[in-house]
Amino acid sequence: MHISDLAAEAGVTVKAVRYYESQGLLKPARQANGYRTYTSEDVVVVREVKALLSLGLTAEQTYPFIECLRAGNDRADVCPASLTAYRTRIAEVDRRITELTDLRARLTDLLTDAENWRTRV
Repeated sequence: MHISDLAAEAGVTVKAVRYYESQGLLKPARQANGYRTYTSEDVVVVREVKALLSLGLTAEQTYPFIECLRAGNDRADVCPASLTAYRTRIAEVDRRITELTDLRARLTDLLTDAENWRTRV
């Protein structure tokens, strides 16, 4: 299939497919005329990448999942490296939650202080 067919079937833009290819996530075959050709396996890869990116993983962090699929697994997240990538992302989310919780507390303190100052004046 051609790039536009892959994009339509996977629910992404042609630009996204080109980006995934530039990141080494897709390795299409080339026809004699230079056109890229994609397979049904590429549709699965693109859908997986799209789903992982929506979870905040970077393109680089999707590599273990794609390699897991290419190894013949039905799921991209059953390999040890994929599980490690999940754990890493969870730790990043936990750190961000802590940062946001601290920021919220500081802002709340500033708001309370500002409101109390106005009532004292």
